[in-house]
Amino acid sequence: MQPAKPLWSFLAWVVGLLFVAPVLWMVLTSLHSETDAATNPPSIAAGLTLDGYRSFLAADPVAPLLNSAMASIISTLIVLCLAIPAAYALSIRPVEKWTDVMFFFLSTKFLPIVAGLLPLYLFAQNTGLLDNIWLLVLLYTAMNLPIAVWMMRSFLAEVPVDILEAASIDGAGLLRTLATVVAPVAMPGIAATALICFIFSWNELLLARTLTATVAGTSPVFLTSFVTSQGLFLAQLCAAATAVSLPVLVAGFAAQDKLVQGLSLGAVK
Repeated sequence: MQPAKPLWSFLAWVVGLLFVAPVLWMVLTSLHSETDAATNPPSIAAGLTLDGYRSFLAADPVAPLLNSAMASIISTLIVLCLAIPAAYALSIRPVEKWTDVMFFFLSTKFLPIVAGLLPLYLFAQNTGLLDNIWLLVLLYTAMNLPIAVWMMRSFLAEVPVDILEAASIDGAGLLRTLATVVAPVAMPGIAATALICFIFSWNELLLARTLTATVAGTSPVFLTSFVTSQGLFLAQLCAAATAVSLPVLVAGFAAQDKLVQGLSLGAVK
């Protein structure tokens, strides 16, 4: 069995490089001039320049980045506040027919977002919420809540029952138990859930593109402004995509340890 380990390690590196290669190519293209970026086949050894990033900064990306940060962070916090008690009720203190409840949460993801786009647009238009960042917060919360409940249930199912019984004997109520007992033990799972919800919200384009305009436009909507039928834009687009991806990369690296623990929590009994 020992000789097989180097082979699996080699395959893991190959798969990892296949996933990273497009990102590295995007970063390299962002450092080329538009002429070099548009050559076919692309020139890897072309000269490097920061013109693409200068064009990105000249387009004033502050407002879209702030809108994305606001919608992603606030919706993620709301999702965690709702998902943790729900997962607690479905795992540690299971409600009756909890499997039906879990299926109901999952069934809310069956409908493609595009199928509900027209009703959402009409609702936003009639309520005056078009081009309003709080509408995106509400929609991102609803979009990520089923995923968060499913993830948190598997994480909370691994919390030892003994410490919960000890907290109950000491007179701890539900909120205190969640804050001082469950949350610290399940912190890796909470971090993993929060990061995934943040990434889904940060990268969402369809709803933001349809329901926002100039005030509440997010960074993915801002990226589409670099796609034009006139002139060369590939280097600028890659530079903008690289800059917009940095917050997610920073958050991922900052929570790397807890993310790995959280994704592996519950995988092995």
